[in-house]
Amino acid sequence: MKVSRKIIKIDEELCNGCGLCVPDCAEGSLQIVEGKARLVADKLCDGLGACLGSCPTGALTIVEREAEEFDEAAVHAFLGSQEKSPATAPAHGYGCPSTRLQTFQTASPCQIANRPALQPDSALSHWPVQIRLIPPTAAFLDNCDLLVAADCTTVAHAGFHKDFLAGRVVMMGCPKFDDQQLYVDRFTEIFRTRELRSLTVLIMEVPCCHTMLQIVRKAWLQAKPVCPVRQVVVSVRGEIKEESTW
Repeated sequence: MKVSRKIIKIDEELCNGCGLCVPDCAEGSLQIVEGKARLVADKLCDGLGACLGSCPTGALTIVEREAEEFDEAAVHAFLGSQEKSPATAPAHGYGCPSTRLQTFQTASPCQIANRPALQPDSALSHWPVQIRLIPPTAAFLDNCDLLVAADCTTVAHAGFHKDFLAGRVVMMGCPKFDDQQLYVDRFTEIFRTRELRSLTVLIMEVPCCHTMLQIVRKAWLQAKPVCPVRQVVVSVRGEIKEESTW
């Protein structure tokens, strides 16, 4: 049944298809179709406008018009169907390739042993890896050992894959250039809705990078999850400078 209510409106002339709005829509109602953001279905949009702040061109607005009523059950069904077949979603259909959830199988010891010496095995188990692109509903977050890593740690520490990434789900970002409140909200929801086995926070020694630690702590205090936390600080030369737990 259609009712008069608030709902998202997309200006196609302003939309550049960047896809930044997609991960900010918890209901999955926004997807990239043929290079433009589209509303998948009226009933999937709650009209609250959580996606507005992520649009760099101002293409998203909230309007009041006749639309199907918001259907929470339909949202859960839609998100479930997206998680079951993320790797087969068309690149130019629903979904932006950079936000398409994927889980990778790790190589067996035999496969690793038979690889060329100059081709080390990647420890990455999923995609995407950026904090703003990983929805709290991602299946790979369930019962995981979570690694929150500042972007620069991956190039500063030579053994990043072996020492930190192996066996963990990673969420990466830069607290200096990204939306800090988005980070707080994202981590808070993950901490509240996912049971984590452990959490490792990996940051650089530079002052701006310590903001990542403050963000995680703020979300931690709001959600109050129960799991061990390890904090590691890496120097600009890649050495482990400090390590502690809290």
